[in-house]
Amino acid sequence: MKKLLTGDEAIARGAWEAGVRHAAAYPGTPSTEILENIAKYEEIYAEWAPNEKVAMESAIGASMAGARSMASMKHVGVNVAADPLMTYAYMGVNGGTVLVTADEPGMFSSQNEQDNRNYAKMGKFPMFEPADSQECLDMVKAAYELSEEYNVIAMIRMVTRVCHSKSLVEVGDRKDVPVKDWEPDPMKYVALPAHARILRVQMEDRTKRLEEYSETSPFNFAEINDTKVGVIASGVSYYYAKEVFGEDASYLKLGFTNPMPAKMVKDFCSKMDKVYIVEEDDPYIEEFCQRLGCEVHGKDTFPSYGEMTPDVLRRSLTGETLPEVEYDHSKVIKRPPSLCAGCPHRGLFIKLGRMKNIMISGDIGCYTLAAGAPYNAMNSTVCMGASISVGHGAQQVFNRAGVDRKVVTVLGDSTFFHTGLESLINTVYNNSNTINIILDNRITGMTGHQQNPGTGFTVKGEPANMINIEQVVRAIGIKHVKVVNPNDMREVDKALKAFMDLDEPSVIITRWPCVLKKFSDADLEEFPGLFQTKDKVIEEKCYGCKACQKSGCPALIFDKEKKKVHINRADCVGCDICMQMCPGQAIVKEGE
Repeated sequence: MKKLLTGDEAIARGAWEAGVRHAAAYPGTPSTEILENIAKYEEIYAEWAPNEKVAMESAIGASMAGARSMASMKHVGVNVAADPLMTYAYMGVNGGTVLVTADEPGMFSSQNEQDNRNYAKMGKFPMFEPADSQECLDMVKAAYELSEEYNVIAMIRMVTRVCHSKSLVEVGDRKDVPVKDWEPDPMKYVALPAHARILRVQMEDRTKRLEEYSETSPFNFAEINDTKVGVIASGVSYYYAKEVFGEDASYLKLGFTNPMPAKMVKDFCSKMDKVYIVEEDDPYIEEFCQRLGCEVHGKDTFPSYGEMTPDVLRRSLTGETLPEVEYDHSKVIKRPPSLCAGCPHRGLFIKLGRMKNIMISGDIGCYTLAAGAPYNAMNSTVCMGASISVGHGAQQVFNRAGVDRKVVTVLGDSTFFHTGLESLINTVYNNSNTINIILDNRITGMTGHQQNPGTGFTVKGEPANMINIEQVVRAIGIKHVKVVNPNDMREVDKALKAFMDLDEPSVIITRWPCVLKKFSDADLEEFPGLFQTKDKVIEEKCYGCKACQKSGCPALIFDKEKKKVHINRADCVGCDICMQMCPGQAIVKEGE
């Protein structure tokens, strides 16, 4: 039977067919849908972990106990998971273990473009690179067989186009893989230096055996056509190259790329007059070929960053592009992303953007949009959970240098659980005096509304313990805590002013559900009448000052002919931010 699946869906299906019993992840585009789809299979226990390190460790524990397990995450998440990953690569597995990393050439939703193939090389564990959804499924199944045969974790390196593109996949039945017996084995599973030195030697022997496997892997193969031009490509770059070079060129398609098949590469290059390397991000394959003494052209011809789409390859080779529809570029309106109408973060950032003599240390989330107009309320964003740590470091410098400047840190609820808690503990322990704002919108918003430790549900929709953020921050020693309704700008302003002169750390929790989330019974009980009203403009009172539009709400539309604002009723959810900003009291509730 065949199904039309995205790469993420095919990874999930492959995990089910391979007999996986345990899967853990932290949501992050473009990997999020892997666990969401795995969670649909009753035979697989699935969980959202607070962060990627915890997800990796959960999968490791499941493997030790004898089950096939999977951890999935976006590329920057592997940085968080690298600590257990690099040690587990020494130890080996009991049940087969697979790590799926979703890389982001082009940085569509990521803060960097790192190439996680380097992790496989550094950790000396096998790696697969699927080019389409069928290979996603096939490689997952092969990865588990290889993991158990060679006693090693295996990695599958995805990229955005493979994750989110659909293609036909031939699906099969689930393989019943029993849970293996667990036996205490300190030499394997207790990472003492004395044990690790022995495992390090075993790792090198395993690598040699994997090199032999690479030469015969069905995912590495040559297509010999005309020998004037040869192309070596991995993953989706193989299809990009075929579209540009056509059927006349020869191809070495690499799907198993650590260890690399040295004999196969040398043999292919020896037959070609000219060889191009098409790969995304780092010159991973190119440098390997050069170490073998092969003359190849890679980053000297193609860009060193971004996606290697057919247009990019064609432009790099010939300077030409395919014809496109001509249009007046000056008439295209730039539409930067904006906070949704009714977003509970809007009122806070309006207030923060107007404050003087502060530094705002931000974090990863949809609220990062506050860095731009009209809010201009974020001065830094580094990585998950960094807002509080970065803010603490900056505040210490300001304090010791005698600079009268307050640092305000901002992060979301899921980000707080991810790595913000440890950062806040550091702030408390070192007695910093930052104001730390946790935006509790009751869901993991940016990646598409995944559950987290504060929402009360698991990834399968089952009831779960709901971690109370206020209780947590008080438990670690924060004495000054305020929970506010972020849609009440006076309440927000009052909380900020109350903590501005403190010499101790403080926390403000803005608590209001994301406007787009499916409201739980707990939401409806805590927030009665949630988004059941609409606002409207009394046209006679509006004198076109546009003060309300400084809220950045997309529901507010300025009529250039009338020189007045009106509210798109379909978008409005009655958050009342615009009402509070209108100097002429021209905005009221419907029915008033």
